[in-house]
Amino acid sequence: MILPLLATGAMGGVLAGMFGVGGGIIMVPLLMLWARMDQRQAAATSLVAIVPTAVAGATTYGIAGELDLVAAALVGAGAFAGAPLGAYLLRALPIAWLRWAFIVGMLVAAARLILVEPERGSDLALAPLVAGGLLLLGIVMGVAAGMFGIGGGIIAVPVLIALFGMGDLAAKGTSLAAMIPAAVSGTIPNLRAGLVDVRQGLIVGIAAVLASQGGVALAFLVPPALSGILFGSLLVLVAGQLAVRAVRAQRRERGESPEPGDDAPPTV
Repeated sequence: MILPLLATGAMGGVLAGMFGVGGGIIMVPLLMLWARMDQRQAAATSLVAIVPTAVAGATTYGIAGELDLVAAALVGAGAFAGAPLGAYLLRALPIAWLRWAFIVGMLVAAARLILVEPERGSDLALAPLVAGGLLLLGIVMGVAAGMFGIGGGIIAVPVLIALFGMGDLAAKGTSLAAMIPAAVSGTIPNLRAGLVDVRQGLIVGIAAVLASQGGVALAFLVPPALSGILFGSLLVLVAGQLAVRAVRAQRRERGESPEPGDDAPPTV
């Protein structure tokens, strides 16, 4: 049982370190496949592992000078506030068109990353308008997590690069730091609800922490153009996952039987 958990954590850690995302997109399905968890347990276990992974990855980026702590605090605060709003909107609004609009937006971001080479080493000039924009970005991240189950890094990294002019490495480090409070706030209720085996979560998390260092090293070694292509491809994968969920939601609305995992909690 330990080997599948270690392998899952290692793969998620590399993804987190290299792209500045939580790694839940790969850890959740692998925990379901290899560790035989249901989707809720897998998502909750992944979230536990993301906490130390994000701390370790953000620290490594910070040591290299590729982390904006003020920007991360603003984005993280917005995400912390936005997640409950997203969960409420999920219950209160018909979100089919919002889901498809979000998918299109992710594909547009993917196309930009693939076609336009990200800059490396660009700093963020923190003016009041920029600070407000970062807080708004965090709120959008939190709402998206609550409504669509999409983690912060998938949104934060391309937006920090494209709209705020941040270098690709700094965007990844800042994204990892910003997702820490969201991962902690999501883990606490999961622990109280008994959705997490702490031992299993720690095994996945330790492997992810160690592997994230290799992921960060790859992020510094890979040229910006190739990094953009790889991250854009990741966005396409996430958009495809969202599209599958959208189709399943439409099937439920037509009265067809839902498929397992359609009501799974969000992952980071």
